[in-house]
Amino acid sequence: MLKRDLVEKTTANLNGYLKKDISKAVDIIIETMSESLDEGNRIEIRGFGSFSVRKRKEKKKKNPQTGEIMNIPPRKTLHFAMSKSLKEALIESK
Repeated sequence: MLKRDLVEKTTANLNGYLKKDISKAVDIIIETMSESLDEGNRIEIRGFGSFSVRKRKEKKKKNPQTGEIMNIPPRKTLHFAMSKSLKEALIESK
């Protein structure tokens, strides 16, 4: 699903709101979530799941073509854990 699909479905469910207003609201939600994750905060949406940022350590890997040892710097990754209710709903829909 793309952002525009989300905006269209939400607009269809909420009579009386303009598509541009819903789009602006979605933009604000995404921006707020991004800022919160950037600050290191965890985001939990009940019934859906939680988002958190994890830090990966520096690694040393070998290039298979040249055999050269490469340093991979530490970095942040996004982790999503789905809620129990979402997991059960996905299993039931199969």
